[in-house]
Amino acid sequence: MLATSEPCAQIEQPTRLGPELARCAREIPLYRQTQTHLHHSPGELAHWPFITKQDIRQGFPGNFLGTEVDMDQLLDRGVVELEHTSGTSEERTALLLPNGWWAEQELRGLRLNSFIAELLQQNPYPKRATINSPVCSGDIRYTGVPSMDERTVGNSLFVSLSRFPFLWSDRDLERIANEIVQWDPEFLDLDPVYGVVFALYCERQGIRLPNLQFIVCSYEFVSVVHRSVLTRVFGVPVLDLYGSTETGHLLMEVEAGQMRPSLDTAFLESLETDRNGVGELVVTTLTNPFMPLIRYRIGDLVESSGTPCRPRYLVHGRVADAFWISPAKRVTTRQVDQCFVGVQGLATYQLIQKPGVRWLLKFVPQTGEADPDATQLADLKARLSSLLESPVPLQRADLLMPESSGKFRLGYPDRKSRTEFNAQENGG
Repeated sequence: MLATSEPCAQIEQPTRLGPELARCAREIPLYRQTQTHLHHSPGELAHWPFITKQDIRQGFPGNFLGTEVDMDQLLDRGVVELEHTSGTSEERTALLLPNGWWAEQELRGLRLNSFIAELLQQNPYPKRATINSPVCSGDIRYTGVPSMDERTVGNSLFVSLSRFPFLWSDRDLERIANEIVQWDPEFLDLDPVYGVVFALYCERQGIRLPNLQFIVCSYEFVSVVHRSVLTRVFGVPVLDLYGSTETGHLLMEVEAGQMRPSLDTAFLESLETDRNGVGELVVTTLTNPFMPLIRYRIGDLVESSGTPCRPRYLVHGRVADAFWISPAKRVTTRQVDQCFVGVQGLATYQLIQKPGVRWLLKFVPQTGEADPDATQLADLKARLSSLLESPVPLQRADLLMPESSGKFRLGYPDRKSRTEFNAQENGG
């Protein structure tokens, strides 16, 4: 089946949303507490309160299932699966997902890209190799050192045994490469930083993956730096697939960074839009009857474009990772990342904001022998300094450390500066 057509689906989507809102108001305890009456009109969504991970955690699972439903029985019967968020932005959150739901919504998202859809029509069950943090691999339980067979689930091979890719030894990388070459996947499913470490090893060793058709990057924001390395080494399309464990995959890259929404998966809103057209993404899910999320603040920033019949989005990164350099000026992860376009020789980076709106950019070069071109680094420094309205020193690093989840953040804002700006806005 080729990519789904776009016959003004976003205009038709609210007809499905209304009955789902009515069901939630009637059947789900979390929403019965706040919503006593709902007209079957899509405009009513604006009157629903926002929810966050804290709302999901509070009273779980009774806040979704009620007291009359036994979650253990659902688990024993294989009706639902109990998963958890990775815990990058806040504490891990338990989730109830219908059995097989993750694979279904992921496939729905992948098929939004016509190139992938055509490949899936020819081969509905392509083999994948996943390189990410073990914390993010819910299908594998990492106790001891699982064998390759124990890390193979259906058509997927999970190769990571550690959440510290910059500390992988040559022996670790050799084991990963040998397993992937033996598995011979049609696509790679990557956390971009982990993928870059692997790609650079393949480049040094001359390793090729002859049947590789494309690369999907998810788990965290994919930088132009990461794309450059992955494209150069593997020579296949590098595509972004965006979503979360609790909502499913919401957006699929279809053209040059432009992402198409999975309208069957969720209803999307972009709220509190700034002067650059960037707003906070709010999600209402449509495919999880056990744990529906209504007006869920997923914690990411997006820029919407296109038309009602052809909606498109640009992902700008996490709300918590955006920088405030004045009470009125927010700089997103994507806006920072655009400063790196055309800069060669970097593996990844982290931009750190210090008290008093001072900056430091740490970068990891692709090789240990030499820094990237000095002229390009000078241009990068000038672009960042212009964007952030302050000098940005650069510092070479041999490695960068991930969060406890194993994911890497590209930006570390200074929380104190934002608090002070809030006080100024409120007349404090």
